[in-house]
Amino acid sequence: MNARGALGRYGEDLAARLLTDAGMAVLDRNWRCRAGEIDIVARDGDAVVVCEVKTRRAASFEQPMEAVTPAKADRLRRLAEIWLDRHGGPPPGGVRIDLVGVVLPRRGGPVAEHVRGVA
Repeated sequence: MNARGALGRYGEDLAARLLTDAGMAVLDRNWRCRAGEIDIVARDGDAVVVCEVKTRRAASFEQPMEAVTPAKADRLRRLAEIWLDRHGGPPPGGVRIDLVGVVLPRRGGPVAEHVRGVA
């Protein structure tokens, strides 16, 4: 695994822990199909959450929350539909797309922010 892959994996591990600590159950990680990949699929009560994780070093020009463009949001919606189709259909609580942004400062611990319903 290269440095970029290791950084992404670290951020996804932090995000999974953050979601679990918030009371969600992680159902799937790094789920792939021909259309792309979902970083984390979780259950929040009776809703399914498709979670995009973006990890950046503090010196990066782009903040993690800027990474979900309209095109990325559309792709996440399509991926959510495919995942649901393959896992029994939509749940009673519907589907939500969340983002966890992780910033790694030069000093100190990582800073993670969870934003619900980004798309």
